[in-house]
Amino acid sequence: MKICLIVEGCYPYVVGGVSAWVQMLIRQMPEHQFALVSIGAQSNQRGQFRYEIPSNVTELREYFLDEPIGSTDFSSPAQPLTQAQRQALLDLVQGTAPDWVPLFELFGGDHPRPVQDFLMSADFLALVQSLAESSGRNVPFKDLFWTLRSMLLPALELLRCPVPEADVYHTVATGYAGLLGAKFSYFARKPFLVTEHGIYTREREEEILKADWVPGYFKPTWIGYFRALSQAAYRQASTIVSLFRGARELQISLGADEQKCRVIPNGIDISRFAAIPPLDPAPHPLHIGAVLRIVPIKDVKTMIYSFHRIKSARPDATLDLIGPYDEDPDYYRECQDLIRRLDCKDIRFVGRADVTRWLPKLDLVILTSISEGQPFVLLEAMAAHRPVVATNVGSCREIIEGADDGLGPAGRVVPVMSPAAIAEGILAISRSPEQLRALAENGYRRVVRFYQDKDFLAAYRALYQEAVRKPDREVARSWQASALG
Repeated sequence: MKICLIVEGCYPYVVGGVSAWVQMLIRQMPEHQFALVSIGAQSNQRGQFRYEIPSNVTELREYFLDEPIGSTDFSSPAQPLTQAQRQALLDLVQGTAPDWVPLFELFGGDHPRPVQDFLMSADFLALVQSLAESSGRNVPFKDLFWTLRSMLLPALELLRCPVPEADVYHTVATGYAGLLGAKFSYFARKPFLVTEHGIYTREREEEILKADWVPGYFKPTWIGYFRALSQAAYRQASTIVSLFRGARELQISLGADEQKCRVIPNGIDISRFAAIPPLDPAPHPLHIGAVLRIVPIKDVKTMIYSFHRIKSARPDATLDLIGPYDEDPDYYRECQDLIRRLDCKDIRFVGRADVTRWLPKLDLVILTSISEGQPFVLLEAMAAHRPVVATNVGSCREIIEGADDGLGPAGRVVPVMSPAAIAEGILAISRSPEQLRALAENGYRRVVRFYQDKDFLAAYRALYQEAVRKPDREVARSWQASALG
């Protein structure tokens, strides 16, 4: 079977949980071929791979949001927009669910209209005027024009991407990747699957609400636009996968069909951690570790503030930050400056390292992220018989406390961006080696029962087989129903 896997903003350029998931999926399915389509933010990432591409990747296409795709020649006069095309574009910029088929045909069909031609045309000006006369009446026209242009440019350019040959199309996000997967499925008339690690629409909404570069009166426009992109994937996918129950419920609340939604948790190879000894039962200094990238979403500054509080109660405590610190050099310097200002001792930036060599040195693993899906670092720590403390994001509560499985807590769940509560949680579970060991055993049993890679891989093998067994005519009918809906 040939699977076209479409990723955005991660593999193979960025080390992290989603990228590790992609690498594991491809490598552990050598019986399948993969055509990899990677969408990056900036073209200077081209060829800058952080992963060794597996041999069963037969094709790798790189597309970037800051450069045009295909020919920009528009010497031939373009036909005026049809009513269906005009309405689809208006629905997109208004954040309502557009009929994507006219846009697929307009920008990605046999005779695609160059995007720059459209954005310099009377058709686009009429679109801006229509919005200015309705929801944009209190917005400066110039600002509206350039905002809509910058909004539409990357999405419409991606629609020009040629369709890779595959038996099934699988996107590891909604957003731009999901839009591209939906377009591929439409033209190839092949099944389309979506897996979301984090909920793309919610993550973009949080970013936009905090962003200084988006004026307040344009924030609803941008949020609606990203919601419309995600709904393209939700509407056209035959199956929509999330990693935990709470994410599935959120997908449904954002417009996904409940009948399409299913949960497949992440899985890890627990044999990698089999040689790691249990925690030392004798009293000893407290060794805390975090396996992470030094980037803002991991909220390393809150971790530093928390550790500074811990040192008051446990002067023997140490904190090792295990993972790359070159992804965001400015944030790394800010973290170093914070440590110096606090005069906080015993914090070490380890850099990239083999986690199996570091976990034996740790008493517990912490995670202070402001956003997560289903973190591998927690599962790996629990497989190594180490308790965990994590903020209440993504599936962290379900991983640590369980979903009514009767196994007991594997650590402590703490509030986001609360140094006092995080420090208290760490100190509370580390009052004795016996308590740490008991929590660690709860976590180990949970990983063994629910989060093994063999179960994860079996679920995806079955999902791919189920998808390709669906007759092509059923895929075509689903598109016809969508176009009418």
